[in-house]
Amino acid sequence: MSQPELLALAVALIALVRAQQAQLEHERRARKRQAAPFGRKKKSERPGKPGRKPGKGRFKNRPPPKPSDVTQHVDIPAPAHCPDCGGANVVFDKTEDAYTTDLPEPTPEVTHFHRAVGHCADCGRSDIRSDHPDCPLDQRGATAHRLGPRIKLAAYGMHYGLGVPVCKTPKVIKDLTGIEVTQSALTQDALRRAEGPGPDAAYQAIRDTISTSPVAQTDDTGFAIGKEPAQLMVFATPDTLEGPGKTLFQVRRQHRNEEVREVIPGDYQGTMVTDRGRAYDAKEFEATKQQKCIFHVGRSIEEVLETKVGAARDFGERLLALLDEALEHWHRWHDGKRRGWKRKAECIQRRISQHLAPRKFRDPDNQRLLDELGRHDDRGNLTRFLDDPDVPPTNNLSERELRLPIQARKVSQCVKNDRGAHALEVHSSIIRTEQRKHPDSLLDALRPVYFGAPSQAPLTPPQP
Repeated sequence: MSQPELLALAVALIALVRAQQAQLEHERRARKRQAAPFGRKKKSERPGKPGRKPGKGRFKNRPPPKPSDVTQHVDIPAPAHCPDCGGANVVFDKTEDAYTTDLPEPTPEVTHFHRAVGHCADCGRSDIRSDHPDCPLDQRGATAHRLGPRIKLAAYGMHYGLGVPVCKTPKVIKDLTGIEVTQSALTQDALRRAEGPGPDAAYQAIRDTISTSPVAQTDDTGFAIGKEPAQLMVFATPDTLEGPGKTLFQVRRQHRNEEVREVIPGDYQGTMVTDRGRAYDAKEFEATKQQKCIFHVGRSIEEVLETKVGAARDFGERLLALLDEALEHWHRWHDGKRRGWKRKAECIQRRISQHLAPRKFRDPDNQRLLDELGRHDDRGNLTRFLDDPDVPPTNNLSERELRLPIQARKVSQCVKNDRGAHALEVHSSIIRTEQRKHPDSLLDALRPVYFGAPSQAPLTPPQP
């Protein structure tokens, strides 16, 4: 080779080495925890405008409080002189009302119980005590001063319902209420309370409801138990006219069909909406009606299309267009446009099945897609939402229910042992379900589950 050719080859090799070094550095940094690890690598060409869209949501000013809610009145004295010219001839025509709603001063509410203690003159028993529903008989000695139900429920709601780290919960409680509590006290009480009869019964009731619901969505994400790999699973039912749906969390060491069947049995009579996880394709679920998330299917097709050119793109692009048409047609039903809907749905389903008919491709990626999606289509699991419009085409509900635990996972150590995993299952399931049912009165809704109905017994001390 001539000297110019060797020089050109050296330049090309140097450029190749630099490109490979940049790719290697990118892969090395991608494995580390970044500030935004789930940010898009490629920005959208047409990003949407921020904020609420026109016509969506309620736009109104904050309404004034009820007269019965006003705790104090302040009369602002009228100015004696005009602020511009300083004249004293100021005539006031009307009055204006303004309100400020703020947190009350952190003054804890302390109840002092006077308990009678005596003995029996007949049998000699010496530990007879008067009883009260809000003051258990074992509340004495070193444990005579305890925290009440509302402060505990507030701590549960902040940690398990809003994702506040348990190490920061005492500080928030102290600032808002003036009550001092330690992280260990909250943790021990949560562990003990999760094993109590009330929360355990409520948790089992949610599990039973999920297993008999007409539609159940599920998803999972990585978790940890004592720094060992685990899986956090969620099962959610949609809201219906009969009432809000349920949300169930489950922590297990693995995510297999055995763990899924703990909640959704193999003979489940409803429809299970899932992603493309292998656990749901197990033999035990062959008789179970499923709906594979259309967005996950579309993502798999797009990943194949990124590496294809020319005629190799035809299969994926055509399938994406058919699935988009099916999804748009499902939305027409829920928009009230139902005339001729069933006939058009059958037509779209027939075209999808024809496109997924068994055949041979030269491209192995297209062949793999055809075999996998064709198998789901043969079982009716690809577009079941066209047969039953009550079945959602995506598992978006379960993904949204996982959003808070995923955010909390980033600022916590997950859980340290199996008791902590069980407490997270119980508290998160109960609190999230009650949030969906009673978004405006969570503490009042949780009180009967954890502590029974509020006591109506008198709190006045006994007369001597």
